[in-house]
Amino acid sequence: MKKITLFFVCLVLYNGKLFAQQLYKMDVPKLVKTAFLKHYPGVIPFWEKEHANYEAAFQQNGKATVICFDANGNILQTEVVIAIAELPPAIMLYLENKFTNYKIKAASRITKADGTVHYEAEVNGQDLIFDTAGNFIKAVKA
Repeated sequence: MKKITLFFVCLVLYNGKLFAQQLYKMDVPKLVKTAFLKHYPGVIPFWEKEHANYEAAFQQNGKATVICFDANGNILQTEVVIAIAELPPAIMLYLENKFTNYKIKAASRITKADGTVHYEAEVNGQDLIFDTAGNFIKAVKA
């Protein structure tokens, strides 16, 4: 049952990512696998490659998590699925002012390698990216 749940979560996380490619563990560079295991020993992730980077998706503390690595095993960012209610109020206000009849399909907190935190809200087929103060940064096709 856990594998089915993780698979479903991974599908949700990767919904719309046209350039992502599912990988077998043996296709992931050793530096990337070693870096992952250093931070998450004993965790078995679902691997994908997007452009030149490698993404490991797994459950952590009951939340779907994706870690993005470069080919040298450096963590580029960590994305954790959050409840829509966990989005900062300023983001909700922005959405109410800019969209009519919108529905947030998914939400996540993204932490970049330098510690910068962004929030993502999937709305109307777009991933809307915000800073921690709720300021809109950009939209990316989901």
